[in-house]
Amino acid sequence: MQHVARKRFGQHFLTDGAMIESIIDAIAPEPGDVMVEIGPGLGAMTLPLLARIQPLTVIELDRDLAARLRKRGDLEVIESDVLKVDFAAIAAAKGRKLRVVGNLPYNISTPILFHLLGFVDHVVDHHFMLQKEVVDRMAASPGCKDYGRLSVMLQWRYDIESVLDVPPECFDPPPRVDSAIVRMIPLAQPPALDPALLEQMVAAAFSQRRKLLRHSLGVWLAQRGFQGHFDLQRRAEEVPVHEYVALAQQLQN
Repeated sequence: MQHVARKRFGQHFLTDGAMIESIIDAIAPEPGDVMVEIGPGLGAMTLPLLARIQPLTVIELDRDLAARLRKRGDLEVIESDVLKVDFAAIAAAKGRKLRVVGNLPYNISTPILFHLLGFVDHVVDHHFMLQKEVVDRMAASPGCKDYGRLSVMLQWRYDIESVLDVPPECFDPPPRVDSAIVRMIPLAQPPALDPALLEQMVAAAFSQRRKLLRHSLGVWLAQRGFQGHFDLQRRAEEVPVHEYVALAQQLQN
């Protein structure tokens, strides 16, 4: 029975064989890897992954697709909203850090990335297919229009690289946007800071991104009684990640 893509789940199924092979090569699964796939859908990436590694754990919200996947017998299927999945528990059960992959639903990709940030200590790497526009923002450097909250909140903890562009015609149904594969590798020695504090600070900084920081971050810092020095005569997009990190650390002390 054919599965019809469900709009509410943001389903677009990857169908281009050559592109799938390129994606699997970019992921480079090795025997012994503990791999978790988010949103396996009709198995476009799942089956090539199974050819290289077993076992494989998949997380699928769609009840019909989960039932179909369960029939295979060589998959561990977690039927759940990924935002409710405890990746630390999966890593503990497997006794190893996880390699997490998937074609993330475009409508909730950012919440998924932030959910996974909470489990970064249990992960070897991530390879995700996302809207190209989102990947550009994730990997952006200071001073360009794509650099923003998402860039800072992920780059303080990951090394991020856009590895492959995936055009709409590789999918059924074709999305209205270009896609890309992003590689995210947790930094070996991340800075010690309170992520919630950094998130508040970065949100304040980018709340008026066209104005100088004294109108946004400056007000936020003054409310917290900050007595240190920080150059507020810049726009939020001009400040490198390491300066936001250093400011967050100052505020904690």
